[in-house]
Amino acid sequence: MSSSVKETFKGVAVETRPAPAPPAPAALAAKVRTLAPTMTRSMQRVAETVASDPAGCAALTVTGLAERTGTSEATVVRTSRLLGYPGYRDLRLALAALAAQQAAGGAPAVTADIAVDDSLVDVVAKLAQEEQQCLADTAAGLDVSQLEAAVAALSTARRIDVYGIGASSLVGQDLVQKLLRIGLIAHAHADPHLAVTNAVQMRTGDVALAITHSGRTTDVIEPLRVAFDHGATTIAITGRPDGEIAAYADHILTTSTARESELRPAAMSSRTSQLLVVDCLFIGVAQRTYETAAPALSASYEALAHRHQP
Repeated sequence: MSSSVKETFKGVAVETRPAPAPPAPAALAAKVRTLAPTMTRSMQRVAETVASDPAGCAALTVTGLAERTGTSEATVVRTSRLLGYPGYRDLRLALAALAAQQAAGGAPAVTADIAVDDSLVDVVAKLAQEEQQCLADTAAGLDVSQLEAAVAALSTARRIDVYGIGASSLVGQDLVQKLLRIGLIAHAHADPHLAVTNAVQMRTGDVALAITHSGRTTDVIEPLRVAFDHGATTIAITGRPDGEIAAYADHILTTSTARESELRPAAMSSRTSQLLVVDCLFIGVAQRTYETAAPALSASYEALAHRHQP
């Protein structure tokens, strides 16, 4: 379902959501890490090659890159578009900009996977580096205009429902407890059946927020679709802005993830980037509602202060 179909359903004449802008050069490596597992082998070769050697690839024509990766020109163009660029020319410009950033000392670090025989010292260092890179990638790729729109909707919402399963459910609970402390009415739904039955009650002026890294978790998509159909403003936090969840989201907040490995599942790194987005949403809402948020926060601190005394 497109945005324009929803707006007709609501009886509001609004233009269809514009196409997202190409990712910033600094977000290219993150985009490759996120999308590579879903690409064909030939597209993976193209994506991983441009991410590992942006300077060298920026100097290549589409034919040259196809020859270097053992693929076709059509594969190079398709990969460029999947990464968020209108064509290969736009990807080359981004590669040149990324190469310039790396030459100036801003190159993204690439760490090795955690091995089963790594010492805890190495585990700490590798995890810290991966977490830092994941946060930096998410910040670089986050569409601030979408974030501002989501903050505006949450700030004036009559009611907020948050949907998530597994690790994403924990992130949803984190957001809800923050919103409750500044006086907003918010609920986190981890049970898919309860999520749908509650979504039926959503109306215009309410906000439904779904968290799914894959963008295709049925138990999260279904309640968001129901809320969408009933007129609520919908927000998706996802690592796949082109996933099925996008069809029912008014606002999409894209997250990044570190490389998945045997000892580091995707849920670990996706949680890190999701928490960053959640914190941005909360701070944005608290700023917009400061006159009521500040007293509410103070009251919650005071109510719990005696529990923290020795």
